[in-house]
Order: sequence, then C-alpha cells, then structure tokens
Amino acid sequence: MRHFPRGGPGPGRGEGPRHRAVLPALCLTQIASWGIVYYAFLVLNPAITADTGWSAGATTAAFSAALVVSAAAGIYVGRVLDHRGPRTVMTAGSVLGTLSLLVVAAAPNPAVFFAGWLLAGTAMAAVLYQPAFAALTRWWAPDHIRALTIVTLAGGLASTVFAPLTALLADHMSWRATYAVLAGILAVLTVPAHAIALKAPWPPAPPSPPHVTRGHEGVVRSRAFWMLAVTFTLSAFAMYAVVIGLVPLLIERGYTPAQAAWALGLGGAGQTLGRTLYATLARHLGVTARTVTLIALGALTTAALAAVAGPYALLAAVSVLAGVIRGNLTLLQATAVTDRWGTAHYGRLSGLLGAPAHAAAALAPFAGAVMAGGLGGHPDLFVLLAALSAAAAATALGTRTQPAE
Repeated sequence: MRHFPRGGPGPGRGEGPRHRAVLPALCLTQIASWGIVYYAFLVLNPAITADTGWSAGATTAAFSAALVVSAAAGIYVGRVLDHRGPRTVMTAGSVLGTLSLLVVAAAPNPAVFFAGWLLAGTAMAAVLYQPAFAALTRWWAPDHIRALTIVTLAGGLASTVFAPLTALLADHMSWRATYAVLAGILAVLTVPAHAIALKAPWPPAPPSPPHVTRGHEGVVRSRAFWMLAVTFTLSAFAMYAVVIGLVPLLIERGYTPAQAAWALGLGGAGQTLGRTLYATLARHLGVTARTVTLIALGALTTAALAAVAGPYALLAAVSVLAGVIRGNLTLLQATAVTDRWGTAHYGRLSGLLGAPAHAAAALAPFAGAVMAGGLGGHPDLFVLLAALSAAAAATALGTRTQPAE
C-alpha cells in the first residue's frame, strides 16, 4: 500500500484538542443519521401504506428516489467539502434532514410525500458517509483507516439502535408522530454535534502524488478512474440485490421467515467483523490486488448462496462470510481515492466515483425483484449477481494507476 505525502500534521499525530471531539461526534451522528433518515423507513413503511392506502410501490419509489438524489447531490457536496470542509455541509444537512422528515410526516398526499423524500435525499448526501469520510481522510491522515473503521463500526449500529426504537415508538403512536419524534431526535443529536465538533480549521489540500500531473480533471479522464467507477457500480448493484434478496431466497427454499431473518442478521454481524479486519488486509495487499480479491470473494459467496440449499447452518455461515466481505467493501470504497490519487481532491473524486454506485444500489432492490420474477426465482437471480460481481472483479484489474502499485 502506498503512502502519499500529507499536508500538515493531522489528529492521528496529535494535532490538538479541537480535533478530539470530531471522531466521537461523527460516530454519534452517523448512528443517528443512518438510523433515522434511512433505516426508520424500512420499519415504518408497512404502517404508512396501511394508514394512507398508498401502494407500497409508490412509497418505496419515493425512498429509492431519495437515494438516487443523494447520489447526484454527492457530486456537488464533494466539491464543497474539498474547499470548505465538513462543518457547514453536515450542519446544513442535519437541518435539512430534520425538515424533510417533518414534510414526510405531514404529507397529505403521495406528491408531498415524494417531495419530502427528495429533500431527504439531498440531506443524505450531506450527512451520511461521504462527508464523514472526507473529514476523517483530511484530518486523520495518515491514520485515516483506523478512524474510518471506527466510524463505520459505529454506523453499523444504526439499525441495531434505531430499528427497535422506531418500532417501539410506532407501537404507541402513529407513523406520522413517530417520524416527528425521530426528526426531533435527529435535530438534537446531529445539528449541535456538527456545528460545534467540526469547528477545527480545514487544512489546505496536500500535494498530489507524483503520478497525478493534471489535477482532478486528469484523474477523472483516466482509464483507471472509469474502470473503478464501473467496478464499484457493478459491485454495488450485486451486493445490495443480494442483501435484499437473501430473505426471499431462503423462504423459496422452505425456510421460515424467522430463519431467513436470522441469516440476514448474522450477515450484518459478519459485516461488523469484516470492518475490523480491513486495516490488516490493507497492510498486506496492494490497492489493486485488494480490490480484485474482495470483489472476487463477494462473487464466490453469492455463487455459494445460489448453489447451497442447506443445511441451514451452512447457509448461515455463508451469510456471515458474505457480510465480512461487505464490511470490507465499505472501507475499500472509502479509501479507493486516497490509495490511488492522494487526498488533495478526495471530496470531488469520491463524489463522482460514488454517484453511479449509489444510484445502482438504490435501484438494486426493485431491479432484483423484477429479475427474480423473470428468471424464475431467486437462486437463478443469485447466479446472475455472482456473474456481475465476477465481471466487477475483472474490471478491477484495470484500476491500476502505476506499475509500482
């Protein structure tokens, strides 16, 4: 793994007390933001459709549209992050996220509900992983992998904390009141945390590594960048379609919904475990080898889920392994720009690189369900998804930026 020169001392090297609150603050705000703006919908959607009479397809389309908007808005957010840092972006995103959920809660018809989620999509771009990763990459280099790992471990707790809390609230009040309460929690936990804890000066952009001779525009035009974008897009589509499709796959094979849910939950535990292993992997494999290896392993676990019908313990074990790979892929994407092109244009490049992958992830649940119907079932869908992951591993071979990598 290459280490590029950095500009100025970072918190990983003890810069000063103003940075000490950044990491715990971002851990807190990632749990709250993911838990409230993202996961709460998955819990509340049945109540929304039952209360309003709106179709599940319409409400899910609004949520998917928010994810697509988040992908597109991330490009602009990345540019702002490079120049101004995360404080204004993430504070404004927290305020917008609060307002968007209040719009959703008060929506009298599907059109207003849809508009609320479009606002929420813009907020997601400003408060979820992308700006947090940009902050830690600039402030914590060269120890950014440790900081990124800690924040993603915290983010992994979002569903653990807020799915049960959302369900508890929904048991005692309407879905509209639940969203109003959650919006208040989001405001209290994230607005002051972003406004106060992210006040540290934004360091000037460090110099680019020697092989980056034409700035970010040269990087964006390079073959390696486009191959990496294709790689992450294919991988993201396959990965999210697998996550959404695992429960129906197991139910088709005769397992109970409870058994299927447990297998999915064990995969989530594996994802947390995988994130703790990434730093060790990064020390032993170069960036291209790491990318090819992880995505190829993702293809293998997906193929195993397609091929193995039982026993249940074996399927659960494969689900855990698939989760381990997913956990590593999150950090692989967070470090992809830094490992290849340094940190000088991290926000802009990560926004451009992530936009098609995030859009693919947003469309994967719907597209996966349609393809499963056309293919005759989820086992055949998983075969196709394994092939897509294998194709992503092949395109990853073209992401090498220099022979010495």
